[in-house]
Amino acid sequence: MRFWDRHILPRLITFACGQGQVMKRRALVVPGATGRVLEYGCGGGLNLQFYQPDAVTSLTGIDPHAELLARTDTASACSAIPIETHRGIAEDLPFADASFDTVVTTFTLCSVQDPEAALSEARRVLAPGGRLLFLEHGRSPDADVLQTQQRIEPLWRRMAGNCHLTRPVSASIEAAGFRITRSGQGYTPKSPKFAGWMEWGSAEPIPAPR
Repeated sequence: MRFWDRHILPRLITFACGQGQVMKRRALVVPGATGRVLEYGCGGGLNLQFYQPDAVTSLTGIDPHAELLARTDTASACSAIPIETHRGIAEDLPFADASFDTVVTTFTLCSVQDPEAALSEARRVLAPGGRLLFLEHGRSPDADVLQTQQRIEPLWRRMAGNCHLTRPVSASIEAAGFRITRSGQGYTPKSPKFAGWMEWGSAEPIPAPR
């Protein structure tokens, strides 16, 4: 599994997450990033082409996978917006409170160890008025598809870098203290339904009561 994780998995992730229909969904979400931007799971650099140079003042990425980060650094050399990458996890960010105006998470909450902690950290590092932009796959609303997801998830997690098929997306974001302000959802065309349910949009932190 160590060889798989180091050499095979990065290629599989880049291939699967870079398919045409998936990239179309990225194009719906990522261009909304503004100001100081933090990207969760930046490995591979697949979002770089969608950031708007006139809207983004800085771009920072974090990912635990060294091989995927190397791909991001290579892609950044051809990008209009260079990205400063950090090896680390979304559940324990090495950044100060209110450091960013936008946090972008695409196909990342499925594989973190603790989605609640990752979303809590996103809230912490967002400045007042900041936004979370998300594009994630997860738990299908259809009972027959969910049954398939539950059946194959244990093996899927082992082969796909801890990727979960049954984690709820929007519900988890709202439970973490965000208000979803724009949303879309649906199955990705030409993808198997068990892995193709997507939810995307933007959310803002709900202010803590005084």
